[in-house]
Amino acid sequence: MKKFVLVIIFTSLIALFGGCSNNDKEEELVPVNNEIAGAWEGSIDIPQSPLPIILKLEEGGGSLSVPVQNMHDYPFSNVVYNGNEANINIDLSGSQITIKLAYDNGKLQGTFTQNGGSFPLELTRHEKEEVTYSEIEVEVDGGKLKAALELPEKDGPYPVSIIVAGSGPTDKNGNTIGAPGKNDSLKMLAESLASEGIASIRFDKRGIGENAQLSVKEEDLRFENLISDVEQLIKFASTDEQFTSVNVIGHSEGSLIGMVAAQNQRADRFISIAGPARSADLILQDQLKEQLPPELMIETEEIIAKLVKGDTVNDVSNELQALFRPSVQPYLISWFSYEPKSTIKELNMDVLIINGTNDLQVPQSEAVMLKQAKSNAEIVIIDEMNHVLKQAPRDREENLATYFNPELPLMPEFVSSITDFLLR
Repeated sequence: MKKFVLVIIFTSLIALFGGCSNNDKEEELVPVNNEIAGAWEGSIDIPQSPLPIILKLEEGGGSLSVPVQNMHDYPFSNVVYNGNEANINIDLSGSQITIKLAYDNGKLQGTFTQNGGSFPLELTRHEKEEVTYSEIEVEVDGGKLKAALELPEKDGPYPVSIIVAGSGPTDKNGNTIGAPGKNDSLKMLAESLASEGIASIRFDKRGIGENAQLSVKEEDLRFENLISDVEQLIKFASTDEQFTSVNVIGHSEGSLIGMVAAQNQRADRFISIAGPARSADLILQDQLKEQLPPELMIETEEIIAKLVKGDTVNDVSNELQALFRPSVQPYLISWFSYEPKSTIKELNMDVLIINGTNDLQVPQSEAVMLKQAKSNAEIVIIDEMNHVLKQAPRDREENLATYFNPELPLMPEFVSSITDFLLR
């Protein structure tokens, strides 16, 4: 379970697959058992950085999608369905991929093999989202950002909040794309706000989900790209007469992204939810200390120290390539240069800071540091709330289980704190 924490705190942009050209080879019609037919989602369990994927098992073949790589519906070279089992082969730009799966108790489990490396794989049914919002498009660098506009049932005008999700391949609902389950935390937040007369805008981050077309080469991505997207959403909302105020709500890494954008575009209010106060390099080191052996931790500290200075590192151990491969280092350098507690001090607006006592990823001490930096900010520490904004025990396994339970409601005090702040 420790590896899952890394997916959330660390922006995963693994270049596992290379090119994504289509395979035009004709396939024979292959029957598929109805029990396994359809779309499935989950993660390849790569050490320290699971990779979300979607598989479609269909009559006559199927396809593989890797949303964080902007790879969609890449066809199987061939597939053999045998009852509740599937043996899949994919020729990806000369690299051979083999996927072996078996159905058991509502899940597909098996192995993913590429270039001699094999990794466990578990998939659950990929379900389409029930749409309760209007779809909008906003011009951003590189194209149009698709977003969900959730409006109250009553007529406007009303305040609007732009909700910025956390790190990794996180979608507009607060879910990690490809993870073996959902929590729907940000979807629930948007719907809760709407019920109280507050509109919201939420979005899949660039490069994933509905905004996969906005991906850029990994070596060209910068933290400022994510800030710019939120700035354009603030500009968009500011020109819409149905909104009385424009507010920004940032969760986890989205707290830092949101506070920079809110200051640059003069939003009316800012809310930090489970937002770190220290820079990302320090947070990352804290998490890795619990997961890496001493020799790799020493190398990690040396690499991070150079990145903080703005220097890239060419020699990285194979075990750390997923975290510090050369192509992702420019992004890390840009990310590490921001310190949230320094940034929040400069905000010229009302600020609310929220954290839970049972947050395993961002402890409440980070919220306290943000409050110390911004003395006139309000702070709410919610007893027993975890990182996905739900009631959870302190026990690690039980706490993480809530990350995959969309039936659990948000903490009532969490919702009321936000609505009271925005409607004041």
